[in-house]
Amino acid sequence: MNASASATEVDEEMSVSEEKGGKRPGRKGKKSKYTAHTADKYELYQHAVQSPETDVEFVQRVYRDLRGEEAMHFREDFCGTAILSATWVKTDDGRTAEGYDLDPEPIEWGEKHNLAPLGDAGERVQLFLEDARADGRRAPDVRIAQNFSYWIFKERAVLLDYFKKAHESLAEGGIFVIDLWGGSETQDKMREKRKVDEGFTYIWDQGEYFPGSGDFTCKIHFKFKDGTKMKEAFVYEWRVWHLTELRDMFLEAGFSQVDSYFEEDDDDRDAEYHLDNEGEHAAAWIAYLVGQK
Repeated sequence: MNASASATEVDEEMSVSEEKGGKRPGRKGKKSKYTAHTADKYELYQHAVQSPETDVEFVQRVYRDLRGEEAMHFREDFCGTAILSATWVKTDDGRTAEGYDLDPEPIEWGEKHNLAPLGDAGERVQLFLEDARADGRRAPDVRIAQNFSYWIFKERAVLLDYFKKAHESLAEGGIFVIDLWGGSETQDKMREKRKVDEGFTYIWDQGEYFPGSGDFTCKIHFKFKDGTKMKEAFVYEWRVWHLTELRDMFLEAGFSQVDSYFEEDDDDRDAEYHLDNEGEHAAAWIAYLVGQK
């Protein structure tokens, strides 16, 4: 996760429209305790962007549907603050997790704020300051790369190598899950905002998309009720990957079954995801891609 935070103002000429849905959401407003000078960007990100209970419930359901049993060991790539791993181990006393990320700052934050409060359950999560392509300590039943994090791999050969390593790492019958965002809005330069339940505004800043390379720069800013702003809390240098080419690479990587699950309602952060290998055209849509070993 590439990020830099500042309690400076977002440019006043920033033209911001109301968010219509997608993976750039927040939740809706109440009294805020936050200002740009006191807020923690990782806490803001978890409130505004992540939905760990929904994600964990989804992968557990899919594994159960495919295997007829419960998944127990979980691997979170590009884990950041490891909120998914923390949520995973809370669902069963026998569940374990491991997370991988190269950035020490979010890992340290997650150990303090997400794992330590769990007590003994937090000890069932191991975090490693290693590349997401590193060999794991134990074959996972479920391995996940969330929030489009794998888009940092801009070359097909590099991304395919990652997918092959993910396939090889899984326990027999295990699943590898990535989320993806598509539709014409992924190619538009725009800035959108959404009020978050905890009392601040989340601003998704989409930079220019280059069709020849797929290069795409996005930023996250936050604005607070006292008028202060945090500019460029998170900055992403990505390549836009499309569902069909990702599915092809999953199959090439060795997955025996590959399915897409589309979000039922992109205006609802806790929406259900349903198996659909065609999908419906929309300006913006969110889906999971699931490969089974």
